Amino acid sequence: MKTLTIKLTAPLQSYGNEASFARRTTNNYPTKSAVIGMVAAALGYRRTDTRIRDLNALKFAVRIDQVGRSLTDFQTVEWKQGTRKITYRDYIQDAIFVVALSSTDESLIDDISFALRHPKFQLFLGRRANVPAGPLQTQIFTEETPVAVLQHLSWQAAPWYQHKQHPTKLAIIADAELIADQQEALVKDRVESFDQRDRRYSFRAISKTQVAVANLKTESADLDTFHDIMAALGKE
Repeated sequence: MKTLTIKLTAPLQSYGNEASFARRTTNNYPTKSAVIGMVAAALGYRRTDTRIRDLNALKFAVRIDQVGRSLTDFQTVEWKQGTRKITYRDYIQDAIFVVALSSTDESLIDDISFALRHPKFQLFLGRRANVPAGPLQTQIFTEETPVAVLQHLSWQAAPWYQHKQHPTKLAIIADAELIADQQEALVKDRVESFDQRDRRYSFRAISKTQVAVANLKTESADLDTFHDIMAALGKE
């Protein structure tokens, strides 16, 4: 078994759940279907490609390393000629997540890792306008489940956030089979079709756990925010 971790960070992210035309809400962490969509785009699968459904078999977990703030935007849409409607969109600001995907098909994990660094189609975090903050940072681990990897992976939050929140516990949300002895919940997050004319999802089971982070990833000196604006001018 191989497990691939993907650090997801951007000024804005949005992971839609059940929504109406008037209001598009977001989960507070990446959904499995959104990550599958990003992986499919990287691999060059089009929306109607039947191989997308096979990606549901990937084992999935996500850790919330930096809790984002909510933001609501609105758009004016031309509904019919002469008729306009306002629709609202919810986003997560300045959040950092670490996703872990695994499979017993180790070549598939290698292919996904390569594709995320050399994507065939544009990558985005939930919505087309939400592009990642630079190239995705990935790592590969062997012989470990996604939850086990996220339990020992170093804290990926920004230094200022770590300093502010330290110590804390990070939430992990995963496929229910990956977390034993925890209450399960059903979410409508299994991809059936990404076809824009027939977008469909079915239910999958999830469970949650937490991991304590006891040490800051950076030295305290790195947290010093002092900046001498005149230093670049040099001395007379």
